[in-house]
Amino acid sequence: MNKKQARSILDIMASMFPDAHCELNHTNAFELTIAVLLSAQCTDETVNKVTASLFQKYKRPEDYVAVPLDELEQDIRRIGLFRNKAKHIQALCRMVLDKYDGLIPEKHEQLVELPGVGRKTANVVVSNAFGVPAIAVDTHVERVSKRLGMASKDDTVLEVEKKLMKLVPKEEWTDTHHRLIFFGRYHCKAQNPQCSICPLLDVCREGKQRMKTVSIRKSI
Repeated sequence: MNKKQARSILDIMASMFPDAHCELNHTNAFELTIAVLLSAQCTDETVNKVTASLFQKYKRPEDYVAVPLDELEQDIRRIGLFRNKAKHIQALCRMVLDKYDGLIPEKHEQLVELPGVGRKTANVVVSNAFGVPAIAVDTHVERVSKRLGMASKDDTVLEVEKKLMKLVPKEEWTDTHHRLIFFGRYHCKAQNPQCSICPLLDVCREGKQRMKTVSIRKSI
């Protein structure tokens, strides 16, 4: 795909989801980091239900390390992989206290050193909390990018990120990240994507095949 084709896709997504944004509820960089860590293999909706009470109980890193691990586990037990995530949260908070005076570091290379924080989480934090352009590739971004030909079917998550960074102007990285997520979450879903009403069907090889299959079934 070239930049002209990508531009057309970006403009259509912008018109569909002009207000796309991070749907994880948070009030600061620390809360966002915890929320994104919890969101791995879990929906934002579930995370927001859990953090509604979690962020009332735990305000600072000190609060998370002050309680027994099993208590924190119970507080987030509705989240998938809650035991591992509880361990990561406490370890993360200890490192933030020991190394960064209790504050979430602003640099990507520092964030990925925190327990439970990978490249995707770091990208979300730097872009949403600190205003640094970044494209975080989650399942929605990966699926949509590959369906629309912005990345190849066999690309790794990192390869998808690099290709998107080349196709999308840097100042649009963060907005594009949110729009790709909204497009994948509310329109181009993993199951039953809305191909029949999709304005991007012409550039979607998978969508065309789906519609062709539907047409064949109806004709039988």
